[in-house]
Amino acid sequence: MQRLDVNEEDMNIIVSQEIEQVCPRFVGAAVEAQVVNSKYCVPLWDEIHEYEERFRRELTTESLKELSGIAATRAVYKKCGKDPSRYRPASEQLIRRMLQGKELYQIDTLVDLVNLASIAFGYSIGGFDADKFVGDTLTLGVGREGEPYEGIGRGMLNIAGLPVYRDAQGGVGTPTSDNERTKMTLETTHLLVLINGYDGDEDRVRQNAELIQQLVRKYCQSDGGSYTVYR
Repeated sequence: MQRLDVNEEDMNIIVSQEIEQVCPRFVGAAVEAQVVNSKYCVPLWDEIHEYEERFRRELTTESLKELSGIAATRAVYKKCGKDPSRYRPASEQLIRRMLQGKELYQIDTLVDLVNLASIAFGYSIGGFDADKFVGDTLTLGVGREGEPYEGIGRGMLNIAGLPVYRDAQGGVGTPTSDNERTKMTLETTHLLVLINGYDGDEDRVRQNAELIQQLVRKYCQSDGGSYTVYR
């Protein structure tokens, strides 16, 4: 169990035995920061376009599945009983969209920033308004049949067999889609980002967390906050 400061109290993050059984090497990182959101940030999108150009030179819609973070997440989906080609991890969705010549959806600076951090390392990353969590514990488990879950912009989502973070009220985040209930908005000032390293590469997970800190410093009037690694 790991603790981090959320809502001025200790928030516990627990990785359940369900996840340990299918991915004993799992390592995650939680980045917490005070931020100021904005509708659009030109230099942030300049960075996104740089990645877009590089990916189009180096990857295809098939080879991107071999990226460490994506391959490991897809493998966990299969072990949990979910088809990763039907419920693609968010990082794969984003890079795939770029390779297909489509623009990424522009939402707001926090969402766009988390998307950039996700494509940069290939990890599916959850970005949350920390003030919307219920209770003091987030537990990473596996979705159950009939479990209610409203994905952002996707309506009700069947999360059975998907890794899912739950607070005291229910699911808040999966590698495919986060929940409407705890999503970031323009009013968000307390950010929590969860990085899911199903490939067990702690160095890359830490680098991803540090990238998020750099991005919020540059684009969200933040001191970068802090991050905690958990297993």
